[in-house]
Amino acid sequence: MRRTVVVLLVALSLIFAPSIAWAAGTWAWPVVGPIVRGFDPPTSPFGSGHRGIDIAAATSTVLVAPEAGQVTFAGPVGGELFVTIDHGDGVRSTMSWLSSILVRRNDLVERGQPVAVSGHGHAALETPHVHLGVRLGETYVDPLDYLGPPEVSSFVRLAPWDDGA
Repeated sequence: MRRTVVVLLVALSLIFAPSIAWAAGTWAWPVVGPIVRGFDPPTSPFGSGHRGIDIAAATSTVLVAPEAGQVTFAGPVGGELFVTIDHGDGVRSTMSWLSSILVRRNDLVERGQPVAVSGHGHAALETPHVHLGVRLGETYVDPLDYLGPPEVSSFVRLAPWDDGA
């Protein structure tokens, strides 16, 4: 019992750590993990920057639709796999650096529905991850403005710790 409580307290401290600015939105996370690279908006449409966030995820992790919508693109771009979902009102999300795609163009998807499987991510980062980008019209916006806080149940397991004692 004591170890279960300790594990829970450690997990809660990770959730509410002051260095993490959790999202203010309502979307589901496509995968729960730490952000290994944040949003860095470009100063011009073709300028440098990072047009989304990179979320750490083990290679071959199933990714889910963050919100209901229609798949507008599912395929390769420059040899890498991408999935884009139109959520209505000019809002689109894109997941990239995938190892496989579970949906097709024009499919209607529900929030939380599996849509892809993660790959390794950007070659420049050692940590395997998925890139999540969000556009409002033609402007890239911070995905954290749309994502809600992750549910504790997605990464905390309340079960006895069997240490052989």
